[in-house]
Amino acid sequence: MNLTKQLVKTKQASRIIAGLTTQQKNLVLKKLSLVLVQNTTLILRANKKDISNLPVGYTMLDRLTLTESRIKSMADGLINVIKLPDPIGEILETRTMPSRIYIKRQRVPLGVVAVIYEARPNVTIEVFSLCFKTGNAVILKGGHDAFYTNQTLIRIIHKILKSEKISPSCALMLDSSDRSLTTQLLQAHSLVDVIIPRGSNRLIQYVRATATIPVIETGAGVCHTFVERSADIKIASRVIVNAKTRRPSVCNTLDCLVVEQVISKKLYAVLLPKLIQHQVLIKADQFSFNILKKIYPKNLLELSDNSDYGKEFLALTLSIKTVPSFQTGFDFIQKYTSGHSEALITQNKIKAKQFQEKVDAAAVYVNTSTAFTDGAEFGLGAEIGISTQKLHARGPMGLVALTTYKWLVNSAGAIRQP
Repeated sequence: MNLTKQLVKTKQASRIIAGLTTQQKNLVLKKLSLVLVQNTTLILRANKKDISNLPVGYTMLDRLTLTESRIKSMADGLINVIKLPDPIGEILETRTMPSRIYIKRQRVPLGVVAVIYEARPNVTIEVFSLCFKTGNAVILKGGHDAFYTNQTLIRIIHKILKSEKISPSCALMLDSSDRSLTTQLLQAHSLVDVIIPRGSNRLIQYVRATATIPVIETGAGVCHTFVERSADIKIASRVIVNAKTRRPSVCNTLDCLVVEQVISKKLYAVLLPKLIQHQVLIKADQFSFNILKKIYPKNLLELSDNSDYGKEFLALTLSIKTVPSFQTGFDFIQKYTSGHSEALITQNKIKAKQFQEKVDAAAVYVNTSTAFTDGAEFGLGAEIGISTQKLHARGPMGLVALTTYKWLVNSAGAIRQP
């Protein structure tokens, strides 16, 4: 593939789709929703082929696997995006200046958005729908483990685009097996407006070090839940189990449980039987290890070391850090947070307020599972990713995060005085 030629076509296509009406964009998404369901058998066949090529013990099997219900959810997600207001063209502010110029600030597409992601083929549809709705062309580079599924999905997308006489170049899927394309993409500064890596910390670090175009970091999440001494044990147990076991391979999953020492035994008495049911491997510090070794299965318990903190497991593995005070626990989280999602379980309103105001993360919870960090759960429809940085988007990225703005200035021949 001559990537530069492909990117030039995508850049040209971005200028065309930026001018599509909301009705035109919604019609494409509606047709895509219908065709996805109609092609369920074809998509599942491709997905099965990808799964058959996986190594034994592949940790992100759940992320990669599609089912009829998941394809239906992908189709439903497109309908949800259709229902969302189109932000393009929105006037953010107006002002008339003493110089007699009239200024408007208007929301516009970013242009060409590139997304590199791993394992999850549903991301192909989510990212396309959000970019298309906001008039952005999109460049997709999925993981090699989802090669056949992604190729099937992009062919379906292109078929719909062609049926509406829209250039398929506005949705470009790069060959996931050609790693050299990634470096070229990251340095295509005149052709790509922003790159969004959505995946592991290793991927994000590579993109950050290599890119010469703007980067929005998403995906890698080291999520903590801190149970302080006033916590309701039943609430704590319910929240922890949900955050850890609901979908262990996603970025909003709990990785590290922080527990104030005085409440640890009471918490473990209620929590541990539930973790055993889910076969959760615990990596505990010495204080908790001494308690757990008497009541938790030996094959599911390890003594932690420093490398187990600040680590995203993406599996049924949980590190535990026991702390002597609220301040110590707070400082520990501030040290190891990835800026994704952090939670406090407490009945103390003062500490809850302090935690939410001062913890430096995109989503900060009180008595709530970190599993809620998700575009749909936040009312954004589908999401392009969870941004763990502060410019220009933070947390779940929906439609508005895929826009920028420009200034429109009018007058009756105004000139600037010397």
